[in-house]
Amino acid sequence: MKKTVLVSGGAGFIGSHVTVELIQAGYEVVVADNMSNCDLTCFEGVKKITGRDDIPFEKTDFCDAAAADALFAKYPIDAVIHFAAFKAVGESVAKPVMYYKNNLGSFLNVLEAAGAHGCHNVLFSSSATVYGEPDVVPVTERSPRKPATSPYGATKQMCEDILRDTVRATAGTPGEIKGILLRYFNPIGAHPSALIGELPRGVPNNLVPFITQTAIGKRECLSIFGNDYPTPDGTCQRDYIDIVDLAKAHVCAVARMMDGKMTEGCEVYNIGTGRPVSVLELVNAFQKVNGLKLNYRFAPRREGDVTAIWADPSLANKVLGWKAGRSVEDTLAAAWAWEKHLAGK
Repeated sequence: MKKTVLVSGGAGFIGSHVTVELIQAGYEVVVADNMSNCDLTCFEGVKKITGRDDIPFEKTDFCDAAAADALFAKYPIDAVIHFAAFKAVGESVAKPVMYYKNNLGSFLNVLEAAGAHGCHNVLFSSSATVYGEPDVVPVTERSPRKPATSPYGATKQMCEDILRDTVRATAGTPGEIKGILLRYFNPIGAHPSALIGELPRGVPNNLVPFITQTAIGKRECLSIFGNDYPTPDGTCQRDYIDIVDLAKAHVCAVARMMDGKMTEGCEVYNIGTGRPVSVLELVNAFQKVNGLKLNYRFAPRREGDVTAIWADPSLANKVLGWKAGRSVEDTLAAAWAWEKHLAGK
């Protein structure tokens, strides 16, 4: 019998790609989203890619405890992957209460509903932001978590702690919860089909949508924040990971949970490439691979930006049997194909 995975926030950028990979790996998937930060574009794309018109979709606000409980009561959910959260760093600084209320409240309700309905496997979508400005790069899972530089980052740290505490409290009981924390670095790109990708509302918060929107003419100019960092070219360095590679890591993590292979109640994995790429290098790579000239300028540094961070992904490579495979060039070509698809070109 096929196992069923609930993907909360499943109509968004990461959730839609994870849904594709789960279905292609043989899982049944229930997609739930309150649609506050997306529309059905990517969900419709998921159906086309998978050839499945029957994927259950529930419009659910996980901040509503009764709605979360009803969802777990309706479906035989074996595992839940929790994406449903607000994610804009700058907005979180301006609206901290909104971020704490949404990001913590939704996860607490998911955990409570999972426990009440016999769902023992919880995968939490965490972030490299928990490492703050690291003392040493690359960061491993043993690198210390630093004070969060934003309310968004603080909610990721708090949710990690909530899951750990829940795992500890339920160990050995009939309602035992197992947890996996996946700490993403910088997901970019789009599905090779160009049917799903990143679809920001309003001004993008992430670099690559700003690049592609500038290239296609939606934005007049791309701003690169800071060119005086202590890095080889003066711009920040990041670990940019292809969205499909990232999605495949979730399949490996879910399989580890379902197959009873976990050696700890709560496990942590860095999901990145292990290769630092600067902002300027990424812009230049986009121009080269797509044969385009971008209008960009250097702007003052942004508050809260970390100078350089990239992953040591060796634990995920070894234990999950997962490794990032797509090149930056292929990823940026896919991102551009998605932008053109949106524009009908």
